[in-house]
Amino acid sequence: MKDDNFLIKHLNPEGLHKNPAYTQAIIVSGTAKTIYIGGQNAVDASGNIIGKGNIKEQVEQIFKNLRIILDASGAGLENIVKWNIYVVENQPIEPGFEVFQKVWDKRHNPPIITTVFVPKLGNPDFLVEIEATAVVPQN
Repeated sequence: MKDDNFLIKHLNPEGLHKNPAYTQAIIVSGTAKTIYIGGQNAVDASGNIIGKGNIKEQVEQIFKNLRIILDASGAGLENIVKWNIYVVENQPIEPGFEVFQKVWDKRHNPPIITTVFVPKLGNPDFLVEIEATAVVPQN
C-alpha cells in the first residue's frame, strides 16, 4: 500500500523462510492512523459466548467482532499488519486456520502473525483470542 505520504512495505528478506500465509516483517512510514485492537473472544453483542467447545465457531465470531471494530475505525482487513493469536493448549488450530484462510481470501501481502499456545484464557469457555494492529493511510 503506497501513496505520496504513506508506505507499508512487506519485508521477506533472503535467508528467511517465505510463506504465503504470513510476512516476516512490515515497515510502516509516512502519515498514518494506527489501530490497536484488544484481544477479541467469541462474545456477541449481548455478551453470549458463541461456539462453546468449538474453535471454528469461536474464530468465526471473533472475525465478526474484528470487522465491527475495523468498520468503526475506518479500516478493513487489508489494513491489518499484525495478528497475535492465543490458542488454549490441546485445541486443534486447523479449524481456526480454515476460517482465517476463508476470511483473508485472496488478499496479497499477509500480515505478521504470532501464535501462542496458552494454558487458559480469561474465561474457561474461551478457546482462542485474537488481537490485531491495523494501519490506515491518512491524507
